[in-house]
Amino acid sequence: MQPFHAATDGRASTHAPIAACVTLAIAAVAAADPPLPRCASRVVSYVAGSGAGGAYQNPARALGAPSRYTGTGIEPGAVTPFRPAFLSSELVSVGRGGEMVRAFDQPIVDDPRNPWGIDLIVYGNAMFGDLAYPGGVPGYLFDEGGTIELSADGVTWHAVPGAVADGGLPTMGYADVGPYSTVAGLVPTDPARPVDPAITADTLLGAAYEDVVVAYDGAAGGTGIDLASVGLASAGFVRIRVAADAATVPEVDAVVAVRPRRVGDVDDDGDVDGADLGLMLGAWGPAAPGAAADLDRDGDVDGADLGLMLGGWGP
Repeated sequence: MQPFHAATDGRASTHAPIAACVTLAIAAVAAADPPLPRCASRVVSYVAGSGAGGAYQNPARALGAPSRYTGTGIEPGAVTPFRPAFLSSELVSVGRGGEMVRAFDQPIVDDPRNPWGIDLIVYGNAMFGDLAYPGGVPGYLFDEGGTIELSADGVTWHAVPGAVADGGLPTMGYADVGPYSTVAGLVPTDPARPVDPAITADTLLGAAYEDVVVAYDGAAGGTGIDLASVGLASAGFVRIRVAADAATVPEVDAVVAVRPRRVGDVDDDGDVDGADLGLMLGAWGPAAPGAAADLDRDGDVDGADLGLMLGGWGP
């Protein structure tokens, strides 16, 4: 997407707000910067394809973490679900008939202990239309496609069903700014932390911006991928391809490995401490699938989980 102005799509909302407030979301996110994410480290190959903007054909731009702040010198502002990154210094375009392959120094491993089993996140520059500009109420998702394939050896490829490179959830750079903030926030989101896959563009349709922040829960968005979905135990290569007859041309910002959660680190802050114990005690009893406090994934938060937490106690 090129420099833009907010738009609405006119669709009626059928989504009930998530009944929370932005202050709760901010309180749930650590004030300190999250650890640096592990990102794709090199470009193996790049074919621009047709329709890729000339200034957007440097594939190295999509190495490193996703953009938090964009538009410097043009329309500066924080990256939010309504204001994506758009500079050629931040993105690489993959045109019709084009493809890009990136690799990690160390393979990504399928780890069922990761939140919701998600191992990898791909970030583009999708954005929501705003049903109540400038209120930040999600409407139509402006996504631009691109299939995602994974490989363990760079030779045999496995397409990830339903995964969209420039789609998923739009990137959120900070948890403490408004939908069109012109300044950076103080509470950065964590690009190595996935959003609950039950949260989609459709489920956020019509939600208040405060509820969107709550739904992201400190994560940055993107398209989350579980390696198990393609039967791989590990993958070191990611390929993004665009059909020759595609209607749109995607831009890609980053590919990030999910940070493995330490056993017992319920709040995902890198330490197992009293805060995690408090969360576990508050969740004691039957647990929802994927609940962070259910460490052994048996459907209950109980003494077995407490034992695992104590075994991992410390920084």
